[in-house]
Amino acid sequence: MFPAKRLLKSLARLGGVKVVVVGDLIADEYLYGKPARISREAPVLILKFTGRQVKLGGAANAAHNAHALGAATLPIGTLGTDAAGDDVLQLLGEAGISTEGLLRVPERLTPVKTRLMAGGSQSTRHQVVRLDREPDSGLPMEAEAEIIARLQRLGADADAFLISDYGYGTASPRVFDTVLALSRARGSIVTVDSRYDLARFRGVTAATPNEPEVEALVGEEIGDEPSIEKTGRTVLERLDARFLLVTRGSRGMALLEREGPVTFMPIHGSDEIADVTGAGDTVISAFTLALAAGAPPGEAAWLANVAGGVVVMKRGTATVSPRELADSLSSSDGAARQH
Repeated sequence: MFPAKRLLKSLARLGGVKVVVVGDLIADEYLYGKPARISREAPVLILKFTGRQVKLGGAANAAHNAHALGAATLPIGTLGTDAAGDDVLQLLGEAGISTEGLLRVPERLTPVKTRLMAGGSQSTRHQVVRLDREPDSGLPMEAEAEIIARLQRLGADADAFLISDYGYGTASPRVFDTVLALSRARGSIVTVDSRYDLARFRGVTAATPNEPEVEALVGEEIGDEPSIEKTGRTVLERLDARFLLVTRGSRGMALLEREGPVTFMPIHGSDEIADVTGAGDTVISAFTLALAAGAPPGEAAWLANVAGGVVVMKRGTATVSPRELADSLSSSDGAARQH
């Protein structure tokens, strides 16, 4: 249904897109340990520390994915004046991503998700526990005003706005209204991935919730494809959006178009997934760039599906390169079904 040759042409156009990523920047911290023995203090495993790694998470990961696909990428958001904020700023700089839109806010924590990973050098590392360090929800008024000012100054010529909302307050109602005003003035697209408050982002071009998020929004359980279509169209109406791309885990994705059909896409590649961490950021980044580059919605969704299929085979928060995506696209044509 989606010939690889045509998809590769769409992929080649992603580099011409300027995308502004607005949202909550997160530090994904990994602490690695080798199992040593059982503690005498409690029936728990003692791990011998072997290493630490920090990766870009949340809106920072979405920006990293867009940049990795070749787009001119500008993240706009806040970081604390703490070590985690330093880590995120350094990683963005090392990746070659502009930090002009980032604001350091004193006495505000940079969100950190710390994953404790157990395993030796000859075995697969497994996540034992995750510890989240979170700032208070909501931004100080002065910080919100500065974010809006940077949006207006740096985002006026954007082809797309990607909102990555993890509930930490960066994508406030006033910030979102500014995004909508800028997008309407230029005719840019706006996409959103919101963990807990999708309903308030009315007027976006597209949203990329997962099935549990759709269920929570409509208050109904999704059991089969007809229920996906029913609940999905309800969400489309509530958001006044053109497209809804629902991620369904091992069952692939479903694309609903406001003025068109619902398209079901099987998972791309193996269903023996290595790690789903950050896969949603990859999906929305690829989908946003493809739509902004002029790809038809079905092709944009399939590109996002394939990109997600590549990244979940990697350990930890990761990105997909144009070469990896091209190789994966060339290996098989799209196998979507429309209803």
